Amino acid sequence: MIAARPALSRRLRMMGAAISIGAASMLGSVPAFARGPEGIADIAEKVIDAVVNISTSQTIEAKDRTMPQLPPGSPFEEFFDDFFKNRRGPGGKGGEKGGEFQPRKTNSLGSGFIVDTAGIVVTNNHVIADADEINVILNDGTKIKAEVVGVDKKTDLAVLKFKPPKPLTAVKFGDSDKIRLGDWVVAIGNPFSLGGTVTAGIVSAKNRDISQGPYDSYIQTDAAINRGNSGGPLFNLDGEVIGVNTLIISPTGGSIGLGFAVPSKTVAGVVDQLQKFGELRRGWLGVRIQQVTDEIADSLNIKPARGALVAGVDDKGPAKPAGIEPGDVVVKFDGKDVKDPKDLSRIVADTAVGKEVDVVIIRKGNEETRKVTLGRLEDNEKVQQANAKPKDDTAEKPVTQKALGLDLASLSKDLRTKYKIKDSVKGVVVTGVDNASDAAEKRLSAGDVIVEVAQEAVSSAADIKKRVDQLKKDGKKSVLLLVSNGDGELRFVALGVQ
Repeated sequence: MIAARPALSRRLRMMGAAISIGAASMLGSVPAFARGPEGIADIAEKVIDAVVNISTSQTIEAKDRTMPQLPPGSPFEEFFDDFFKNRRGPGGKGGEKGGEFQPRKTNSLGSGFIVDTAGIVVTNNHVIADADEINVILNDGTKIKAEVVGVDKKTDLAVLKFKPPKPLTAVKFGDSDKIRLGDWVVAIGNPFSLGGTVTAGIVSAKNRDISQGPYDSYIQTDAAINRGNSGGPLFNLDGEVIGVNTLIISPTGGSIGLGFAVPSKTVAGVVDQLQKFGELRRGWLGVRIQQVTDEIADSLNIKPARGALVAGVDDKGPAKPAGIEPGDVVVKFDGKDVKDPKDLSRIVADTAVGKEVDVVIIRKGNEETRKVTLGRLEDNEKVQQANAKPKDDTAEKPVTQKALGLDLASLSKDLRTKYKIKDSVKGVVVTGVDNASDAAEKRLSAGDVIVEVAQEAVSSAADIKKRVDQLKKDGKKSVLLLVSNGDGELRFVALGVQ
């Protein structure tokens, strides 16, 4: 037994050597793609000088603080008096500053990148918002004062300009539409004020809408992005900018693999307009739109559900003279397919003001093309109407009726007053909703006004009952209602009729 031990030991050593050789052999056979791309170092070396840090300072007005009220003769009275006096202005309590606390400066750091060797830098608006002073810090540490060319709050982008102290390196925009899920990307920025840092990952998702703005279409990546990376570039493996790193989702403030970048297709257009005009000039169609649900699609004979449903048309907007009406579904705009309302908002905004475009709509099951000359979207495009003088309504007692789980009544002066319904709103008012009905689930409530049923105007409760009964006979499973609130804002609601 004892004599056998050396032999056993030799066998174990031989097995260990075999395992080591086998492991090394296995590691050597790992395919290249599993180890990640080999060109990241080359990309970083090529573009690093175009990535800059953005340093800002802001003066914050400090309000005077009230001293604690202490009992006369308190042993802490002298302590607190000295404590607060030492933190007041040069004049102390009775000085020229009146004893007020002095304004203080706060500093912050972000990232950006040079897109023109003339000294043009792209970053996030939130990096430089409200800053009193902005400085661009080059990769070699050179610090230069910069000025704002223009900002766009809706996409959170900003363009800066500085006077180059020496020849610069600039980067170009790539085509963010061509990136695919799983493509490798490289992020460079200034996380936690550490200085230029390179991280790599893949494209996790495209066209992400995370409800940050009206034109959300983010690239999602698991490349590490942290505080301070904001405004920095996201590169493809050709060294082209395909996004601007803008935000992360994290419970800790650090990267958990959920980073989001504004795609270069959006960025390039915004940067171009900010350089030309110092502001954004977005296209405007003049419609209010909503999602085409499966029920609404069934009511409108649209298969499959797609497009943007026009819920309202601005009387002064470009869509009105083109003949676009509530109930139309926009499925194509300027040659581009419209899958949902967000698509239409983005495409219209990116289209040049004054351009005549073809708008393909579906109306009552048929495709039609309308020509529209786009207007310009203004930030305050909706102007509130002054209180209008009420018109005389008939004093007849409203006729009430039940349909679709709703209590319905013809509009009267008393009902307009009760539910604060403007005179411009026409239709049949809802006075009650069955809590167990489809109408309650779709959030119809007393005071809503039904304007149309199946794209036909109604003026009485009897009209609605008649239309619903006919739809049942025709075998329809749902009915499309055009509903207004008291202010005249419209929306479409599909209710089951079975």
